[in-house]
Amino acid sequence: MMMCKEATRLMSLKRDRSLTFQERLSLRLHLAMCGACRNCDRQFELLHRVGHHYEPTSEGDGERDEENGDGDPDSPGR
Repeated sequence: MMMCKEATRLMSLKRDRSLTFQERLSLRLHLAMCGACRNCDRQFELLHRVGHHYEPTSEGDGERDEENGDGDPDSPGR
């Protein structure tokens, strides 16, 4: 039987590429028996959906808000 560590790796990997038939089968069997991994898979799916919803735009990537004092470490309020 597949260990939870391997199942977690496959759960993450399936969001990046298609799993092989053997990987899918092994993961499905593991998920059928492991409630903790089923919960983990649901959480991965939620994070995947939320992450795609909030993808950074080209405008303002990585910039800090200087109006609120977040851009200058020496600004008041720190």
